Amino acid sequence: MGVIRLYQLTLSGFIGNSCRHIPTCSEYGYEAIARHGLWPGGWMTLFRVARCGPGGSGGLDPVPSLLDQRLHWWTPWRYWRGSSRKASLPQ
Repeated sequence: MGVIRLYQLTLSGFIGNSCRHIPTCSEYGYEAIARHGLWPGGWMTLFRVARCGPGGSGGLDPVPSLLDQRLHWWTPWRYWRGSSRKASLPQ
């Protein structure tokens, strides 16, 4: 979380506000790690930043409040689908 906060205070001002999502990728990362821990929150942040590139998604993409039961620490690739399609929200 310290690295994300350092980025927000230093580099973010030079790069500009160019994130396609709300909240921004750094805010998403900070909240995901605070809410779900370093391992799941880190994977969710990594995949969110990957979706922010050219041809990626955009719009409102909040951090899920609860993680789906299929998301385990040994299957980090599932965080891509879970966070991008909102499948990680409880139903």
